[in-house]
Amino acid sequence: RKETVLVDKDEHPRPDTTVEKLAALRPAFTPDGTVTAGNASGINDGAAAVVVTSGKKAEEMGVQPLASIRAYASAGVAPRVMGLGPIPATRNVLAKSGLSLDEIDLIEANEAFAAQSVAVGRELGWDWERVNVNGGAIALGHPIGASGARILVTLLHEMKRRQAKRGLATLCIGGGQGIAMVVESVN
Repeated sequence: RKETVLVDKDEHPRPDTTVEKLAALRPAFTPDGTVTAGNASGINDGAAAVVVTSGKKAEEMGVQPLASIRAYASAGVAPRVMGLGPIPATRNVLAKSGLSLDEIDLIEANEAFAAQSVAVGRELGWDWERVNVNGGAIALGHPIGASGARILVTLLHEMKRRQAKRGLATLCIGGGQGIAMVVESVN
């Protein structure tokens, strides 16, 4: 293209959205389903960067890490329930880290759909006051391919802002996978 495109507002919110328009949206997956484009994360542009290195290398470079990785895990579920992958992934990472959910200060979780997020949170017993405290993918958008890094970067900066000790980042992945990571503040 030879034209200049000015991006001066977020692409996800739709100012003409009304309750009536949301109620009229067709279900996405089954004729009698409840998931619609109105309660699913929007596909957005986005970027995030994460540098992973050893503590020794960070010290050599004069870089102050935001956190250290305590544990990470992935898991799989049947593809037809792909959004539930964070459940076994989170259970696995908590077991690997030797921590309970009560010892996690903040949680950043991808919310592909409202129903999916609620199902995962209920099954894991989340304290919703600690989950996606700045909004999740339904509010912020879902930059496919960058969502994992976006979730982790958001978590790390919020941990720093709140002086939180531990955080959990988790997300579902198409095809039935889930991934989770526990990080700890190094400050």
